[in-house]
Amino acid sequence: MKGENVAVDYKKDGRIAIFTINRPEALNSINVQAITELHQALVDFRDDPELWVGIMTGAGEKAFCAGADIKDMLPFMKENVQEKPWAIPATHMRGLELWKPLIAAINGIALGGGMEMVLACDIRIASEKARLGLPEVNLGLIPGWGGTQRLPRMAPWCKAAELLFTGRPIDAQEAYRIGLVNAVVPPDKVMSTAREWADIICQAGPLAVRAAKEAMVRGTSMALDDGLRLENALEAYLSRTEDFAEGTGAFVEKRKPVYKAR
Repeated sequence: MKGENVAVDYKKDGRIAIFTINRPEALNSINVQAITELHQALVDFRDDPELWVGIMTGAGEKAFCAGADIKDMLPFMKENVQEKPWAIPATHMRGLELWKPLIAAINGIALGGGMEMVLACDIRIASEKARLGLPEVNLGLIPGWGGTQRLPRMAPWCKAAELLFTGRPIDAQEAYRIGLVNAVVPPDKVMSTAREWADIICQAGPLAVRAAKEAMVRGTSMALDDGLRLENALEAYLSRTEDFAEGTGAFVEKRKPVYKAR
């Protein structure tokens, strides 16, 4: 999706896909158009064999995403949540299986659905000016895109409860302290740092990276024994791939591997 009227600017740069929430006049809040375009972009990213890593960010300097657009998105959600709870297009937050890694480049505030977008990414780079929070309780709601489920799995219970029950945001340094972000960098370094991480991941075997993510995501909802069986099955699959032969051959020959995601 490209052009002046897109709500999600989706670009491809080599092996890297870049998703930019493009509503800076509304602090990149998510409306129905934006969630629809994000769904379409993520499906294309998932299905494009040339793309290996995604970066998600927001347009401008103020906001990654300020959450749902109250005037547009909340009436749609209210109308559909009981009759058609899955009417909202599937994304990496809910409904879409995506084993390719996603990096959040958090260039500003990430509130409500914006923080849930961050939590559904695998690696998170935050601007020093970023603030993260889940203010839904102050609207008489709870987070509906995974916040109540992912946050307690990622942060200490008491910190998750603090964020969910009070609705108060935390700054980037606090998010780093409790392990919600990987790094905090100056505002002008957010995208370049995210690109550096993406480039590093692109040097690894892409099928192996996807299998590692699948094992992590699916394994967290399994008993340990079941998770170990899943890990073993994925490892067995990888051992039969061309990429594994290339990776081990390159190691023995002391050269850089050339992976093809096969």
